[in-house]
Amino acid sequence: MAGYRHDPGYIEKVAHACVEPDERILRVLYYDCAPYNGTARLPVSGTQREFTGSDRWLHELAQRDLIAVRLGVLKFRGFRPLNVPVSTTNLTDADFEPVFEQKGVDMRIGLDIAHYCANGAVERVILLTQDTDCVPAMKHARKSGAQVILIRLPNARFAPELVEHADIVRGVGWPAP
Repeated sequence: MAGYRHDPGYIEKVAHACVEPDERILRVLYYDCAPYNGTARLPVSGTQREFTGSDRWLHELAQRDLIAVRLGVLKFRGFRPLNVPVSTTNLTDADFEPVFEQKGVDMRIGLDIAHYCANGAVERVILLTQDTDCVPAMKHARKSGAQVILIRLPNARFAPELVEHADIVRGVGWPAP
């Protein structure tokens, strides 16, 4: 996310806040994409815009104990207008925003859950997501005999199907920075 500072230490705190005292962490799996680095032609002027970002924080996170970072790919999908309908008078590049799409993250989540559950490596999967694309993996985990715990952070709203395929919905507060 452009202009946003990711804090590996805080991400680790959030992960540990999701675990009850009687539970043991096998591994925290963190899924994301490195920032998009590349160029694109702006939609009105046609001039080149360079997108740059650092993935240093992802490498720092991956070096922490019991944390593995799983990376998908961030794809540039063009520009979309900020306002619809689009007024064609005095249109500028500032009237558009870039569109990016994560690819491969959902697949990695599903494969990891399936692998850990099918091999009997875990009794519980603790999942912090609001993405309904995780439902098939949640179903597989439960069919494999693992419990699925869905984490609800403050002000989180879930699609009903996420709650339906979780064994437990556990409320967790934001840890102190």
